[in-house]
Amino acid sequence: MLACLDLEGVLLPEIWIKFAEKTGIEELKLTTRDIPDYDELMIGRLAILKKHNLKLKDIQKVINTLAPLDGAYDFLQWLKSEFQVLILSDTFYEFAQPLMKKLDYPTLFCHKLITDDAGNIISYKLRQNDQKTKAVTALQGLNFQVISAGDSYNDTGMLQQADAGILFCPPERVVQEFPQFPVARNYDEFRMEFTKAKRDLESSN
Repeated sequence: MLACLDLEGVLLPEIWIKFAEKTGIEELKLTTRDIPDYDELMIGRLAILKKHNLKLKDIQKVINTLAPLDGAYDFLQWLKSEFQVLILSDTFYEFAQPLMKKLDYPTLFCHKLITDDAGNIISYKLRQNDQKTKAVTALQGLNFQVISAGDSYNDTGMLQQADAGILFCPPERVVQEFPQFPVARNYDEFRMEFTKAKRDLESSN
């Protein structure tokens, strides 16, 4: 049995929001909680970076000041004692890699940024479209049962595909649009929902 987790908003703070707070650029606070179309979201972000002449190193400076969400490290250690764990994220290796040490190096599948010689982010390369859902499907094809968890619109595909799905601290609109998923509001509740999902799946085998 595998646990597949989103990263930002579940284990780490939202990187773009933290960068927006540092720069004072309100438009950069938009995330997949607000805009379900990932390409639309990223095209908008890149245009804002270009307009303000902000480079990858500017974002990485902020990233280096971040830490996992309070309680996230202990929760992840518990989760790894109960499941094989895979982080499925729509962030980028250039953002997330500096923070992986602070989470004890979990396995991470995400995307890649494309920069020019001056360090400007000019584009991005998705591992594949809807990679979270496709990763869960592939794991099920290897006869794994999968419990998926996330907080945003871009997680709902993998939650629907998984054998069980859990929402963690989602916005209310996601809760209302996807009422079939249990909601955890803190890490104690998150642990309980994973335990319940595991028990239910084991009893159905």
